[in-house]
Amino acid sequence: MSIDLSGRVAIVTGAGGGLGRAHALLLARRGAKVLVNDLGGARDGSGGSTTMADQVVDEIRAAGGEAIANGASVTDYAQVEAMVAQAVAAWGRVDILVNNAGILRDRTFAKQDLADFRTVIEVHLMGAANCTKAVWGIMTAQNFGRIMMTTSSSGLYGNFGQSQYGAAKLGLVGMMKTLAQEGRKYDIRVNALAPTAATRMTADIMSEEQLAALDPAGVSPAMLALVCDDAPTGVILCAGAGHCEAAHITLTRGIDAGTGDDAPERLLAGLDQILDREGEMVPETGLEQSRYELSRVLADA
Repeated sequence: MSIDLSGRVAIVTGAGGGLGRAHALLLARRGAKVLVNDLGGARDGSGGSTTMADQVVDEIRAAGGEAIANGASVTDYAQVEAMVAQAVAAWGRVDILVNNAGILRDRTFAKQDLADFRTVIEVHLMGAANCTKAVWGIMTAQNFGRIMMTTSSSGLYGNFGQSQYGAAKLGLVGMMKTLAQEGRKYDIRVNALAPTAATRMTADIMSEEQLAALDPAGVSPAMLALVCDDAPTGVILCAGAGHCEAAHITLTRGIDAGTGDDAPERLLAGLDQILDREGEMVPETGLEQSRYELSRVLADA
């Protein structure tokens, strides 16, 4: 089954280099018209220019594709609305949104300035919310949409010195899971990708050997699978160097500790059993998890 995106219109944020560039190039090679968004700032988000986005647009056009550049900040909703309007003015629709823009300001929590903490949340989480909100009405009206959030293993599993980044990235998973449910009746499919790649974002935290093995192009096939016409919805994929896995938020069988005065002690004594992953489940929704709790109570009544 060949993935053909002819006639589709894609917006990729943070597409001036690294992963975003690889995503934009692959989307264009598969036939999509691509709006290449990049603020052109440094890794920490400072500065700005459309030069990087223009260069990617030139690459796409040189290969025979269609692309336009945009320098909007994803943290500014008015700029994001104008970006989406630019795509619609050029091509009449928006089918695919790849939320990839991001920054790093790594520090341990003890040394973290709360202003920096908020900035990271604003770019990653609110930036994706801004872009998604700006295309949502278009996608519901056309009864088609594909949206990808860029999450991270730092959000899924934690990483030293990345409390703010991890908080934002796991927040994206929660938003994705909810929007996958809300978008289903409009054929809007929403997924998340946790990439492992050599980019300017990771240049200082990986060895030369690791960087050489982790070309961003090795992640983009997973992106394409998550935004194509036949994409799943509500899925978290992890990808790097051409390898791909699925990540799940699971629920163990747990124990009944009761509600009496000794419930905290009973719970602590049964902690090993609570943490035992044998027979664990993957609830499809938060409501399903709540119903499981209720079913246990009723079964014990």
